Order: sequence, then structure tokens, then C-alpha cells
Amino acid sequence: MTYQHTFQIQTDGRGTYDISRDVKEVVSQSGIKDGICHLFIHHTSASLVLCENADPSVHSDLENFMARLVPDGDPLFHHTMEGPDDMPAHIRSILSKMDLTFPVTHGRSALGTWQGIYVWEHRTSPHTRKVTVTVIGD
Repeated sequence: MTYQHTFQIQTDGRGTYDISRDVKEVVSQSGIKDGICHLFIHHTSASLVLCENADPSVHSDLENFMARLVPDGDPLFHHTMEGPDDMPAHIRSILSKMDLTFPVTHGRSALGTWQGIYVWEHRTSPHTRKVTVTVIGD
């Protein structure tokens, strides 16, 4: 059995946006008891991450690390059509992935206690992002 749902999330610019509740609701609505949940973001300048959900400093530390690794406006980059954050956003999304998969057990998302699901916006300006959730199982 397969169930699929797509939703949108509005970002305010660079940062992480918790979509755990949205994803858990889709898993619950799917009616699937045991299987897997796959998430896909339909963009090349945002990504999906599964990470710490209790301490917000984790998210700022991730952002600080990525800013050091892939700085905006680096003269190395030629692809700057949409501004100095354009190419860095593409690299950041490749490094942090555009999809996630996790187990579904007894009709629920089988995440760890401190795990949350986030859209990581890599552009500095607001965007509307599209995420597709596919649940497969019995």
C-alpha cells in the first residue's frame, strides 16, 4: 500500500523550519501500520534534515558551520544569477540532502526522542517550499 501527500511551507529566509508535526500527521492519515516514510523537497536551494529538536543552539551551530564551509559571495563561484547566496545555497542543499527516509511502526513515525524533521532554507530571502511525503507499507 502507498500513500502520498504534498504540502508547502513558507520560509522567512535562511534557517530551519520544523515540519515534524506535518509529517507525523501525513503518516497517521496514511493508514499504514508498518513500513517506511520517504520525504522529498522539490528544490535545489533548500534541504531536509533530521536533527536535534530540543536545543535551538544546534540549529544556529549548523548554520554557523555551513556559513564557514560555504560562504555567501565567495569569488570562487560564477553562478550568481540570483545573488551572492545563489551558488552557496545549491552547494548547501547538496551537502545536506533533499530527501529523508525513516521507519513507520504501529502507524506512527518511528523517530528518536530528540529527533525532529526540518526544512533547511539556504536562501536569505523568503520562499515557498514544496515537500512530498510518501508512506509505503502494510
